[in-house]
Amino acid sequence: MTASAATPPPKENLLLNLACNVAAPAIILSKLTEQLGARNALITALAFPLAYGAYDLVRRRTFNFLSALGFTSTLATGGLGLLKLEPFWFAVKEAVVPTLIGLTVLVSQWTKRPLVRTMMFNDQVINVPRVEAALDERNQRPAFLSLLKTSSWLLAGSFALSAVLNFVLARIIITAMPETAEFNAQLGRLTWLSYIVIMVPSMVIMIYALWRLIKGLESLSGLTLDEILHQQPPPEKK
Repeated sequence: MTASAATPPPKENLLLNLACNVAAPAIILSKLTEQLGARNALITALAFPLAYGAYDLVRRRTFNFLSALGFTSTLATGGLGLLKLEPFWFAVKEAVVPTLIGLTVLVSQWTKRPLVRTMMFNDQVINVPRVEAALDERNQRPAFLSLLKTSSWLLAGSFALSAVLNFVLARIIITAMPETAEFNAQLGRLTWLSYIVIMVPSMVIMIYALWRLIKGLESLSGLTLDEILHQQPPPEKK
């Protein structure tokens, strides 16, 4: 394996992610609709997350299922807005995305690449080769697979909760018809408010799932926490 092949893709810029996917659309929809017009403001606001999705794919050169689904969700939001559909369908769309993710997490358990490995049991968080070697040495592979299944159900549960909260929040906030200043203001409010109302409880469940996975790995592998977690190499001295 060459050095370039072994080099992991660069990490995602969280601040840029939030700026393009949350801050910019919310500001444009809530503050610039009057100047740009309802339709142009919606298109401009949606251009930011779409451009970020394309930029991140080119920069990191890795296909991320969750990013692709978010990209599709943004396109759906724009499509529903331009088609002037009833507000109810925006709530349905908000619930469909996390539902699809949760179902994919569950179904992937029976494939060669369970999604729980990508999201939790990966080289960015865990020293996978060392942990798997310790599991094989102690003949704990079946127990480990059972632990991964439990983690998959917890992950799916977090997305199920997100789907319910998404639907309820969208039904409460989105009441106006598309291509109106009121609709854009409501969509902007939903964009930033959903990160608080939905992400916090969902992240609590995901953090608990990760904690439970790591504690299970400690028990099954006999390794300490420091040995399980992936350690970043120290920077080279110039």
